[in-house]
Amino acid sequence: MGIQYDPAEMIAGIPDGARIMMGGFGMCGIPENSIAMLLETGQKNLTILSNNAGVDTFGIGLLINSGQVSKMISTYIGENTVLEKLLIDGGIEVELVPQGTFAERIRAAGAGLGGFFTPTGVGTVVAEGKETRELHGKTFVFEEPLHADYAFVKASVGDRKGNLFYRKTTQNFNAVMAMAAKKTIAEVEKLVDAGGIEPESVHTPGLFVDVVYQGANFEKRIEKRTYRTADR
Repeated sequence: MGIQYDPAEMIAGIPDGARIMMGGFGMCGIPENSIAMLLETGQKNLTILSNNAGVDTFGIGLLINSGQVSKMISTYIGENTVLEKLLIDGGIEVELVPQGTFAERIRAAGAGLGGFFTPTGVGTVVAEGKETRELHGKTFVFEEPLHADYAFVKASVGDRKGNLFYRKTTQNFNAVMAMAAKKTIAEVEKLVDAGGIEPESVHTPGLFVDVVYQGANFEKRIEKRTYRTADR
């Protein structure tokens, strides 16, 4: 089957218990429209792999509020007080992964690697139960790749062949996640005809994309605003 341009059927067909990667960094470059569709279809017992867990009232936070998420695999969850309470009360499972390790585990999955050794986490709870090895006089811990059933990604521009261009910070996690899942759904701010993206500007080749569609009404929220005082 070729590229699809309507995500509704695939998102509606996501089964309970699925593992879903969601790209972006903070509130930047998150798949807002795809998250809203998943919220509406109501699948349960989802494992979400994302750098962070959104905020209480937006992004992945909406799925957590609705009780659809049973496990988060993230690097940082500090902006979501609902998740914090659920974690304390035993209502959700959370696996915290160092940020660089998180990115590399996803990249390893997309590249077809069996894992890698890293010094990050040695001597901490991150290394518990994992293989360690002495290499070049230094201790390393073995990390396995992170795979998913689906990836929800957000790009600035996409073409009808599924090729994607991410603007600046939106490259974070979106590109590697698109390669690491069985099915990838990409929402874009602008959908152009094939050839509308210069070849050297393609960050994700269409080979890795199953659905591409133009999103609407992007809020592009900011987690925290810091204002300069008048005397500075």
